[in-house]
Amino acid sequence: MIPRNIVFLDRDSLPVPVPVFSFPADYREYPASAADEVVERAAAAQIVISNKVPLSRETIARLPALELVSIAATGYNHVDLDACRERGIAVCNVRHYGDHTVAEHALTLMLALMKNLPAYQRDVAAGVWSQSRQFCHFGAPIRELRGATLGIVGGGGIGGQLAGMARAFGMEVLFAERKGEARTREGRLPFAEVLARADVLSLHCPLTDETRGMIAQPELMAMKPGAILINTARGGLVDEADLVAALKYGQLGGAGFDVLSAEPPSPDNPLLRARLPNLIVTPHVGWASAEAMRRLAAQLVANIEAFVRGGSENRLV
Repeated sequence: MIPRNIVFLDRDSLPVPVPVFSFPADYREYPASAADEVVERAAAAQIVISNKVPLSRETIARLPALELVSIAATGYNHVDLDACRERGIAVCNVRHYGDHTVAEHALTLMLALMKNLPAYQRDVAAGVWSQSRQFCHFGAPIRELRGATLGIVGGGGIGGQLAGMARAFGMEVLFAERKGEARTREGRLPFAEVLARADVLSLHCPLTDETRGMIAQPELMAMKPGAILINTARGGLVDEADLVAALKYGQLGGAGFDVLSAEPPSPDNPLLRARLPNLIVTPHVGWASAEAMRRLAAQLVANIEAFVRGGSENRLV
């Protein structure tokens, strides 16, 4: 068998070993690649692996040997699928490897904000507890998950995992229908109703033209006063400036974000500049447990193996 030319454009985005291919391969990897380096590095590649390196229509047109784009992640908004479809280039992604660990991360953010742990940590560091006249310091409000209502936007694997965890804590779980949908599917409630009823709203949907900016000032104002917003999906789902305003003026009780609109973010990003005690921002690591990354690497190679054998595992195009 003639070796397949394979290029991994951003190898450092997956800090675990990648299993060896069972077929002959001319395999090269780069720690990271800028958009303007892709053509030079992948000019002869039949298979390109990308986690987050963008593959635009213009770039794809300049990769004449390309047969497969293997995405080392679930999200695919950085790859022009229409351009691949027109060229007959297959695209596959990695699915469900991180459902449990991302759900755990969302639950962790939820718990920390319901208990207002960042605010209490700040108070302790500032010496407020040391100055207390009694054994404890009463500061920010503390709430229980039990009896609270969780609204989930996105009914895939992660949303399903989170629903099970939340129910184990005694929460009521509501799944939201897509925003703007006239028809409500079985097991879901209208988007506006979930927005109004949720004590915690957690986002687990992909970023598309339809979902970009789906949570902005009108939606934030429609949420229950004091509600908490969790986003472990994609940063572009939420208008970040509007979110900071809702937190500062007390409309929301807190927000926990593992994703931002641009990554890595500018220091001027509104959520990084805010430094609010009811806002937690983590650096897009909700997916990154050691166990999940090993599952991702194994599925990444399995997708490529399936393509070479003529299969269609996890095909998007």
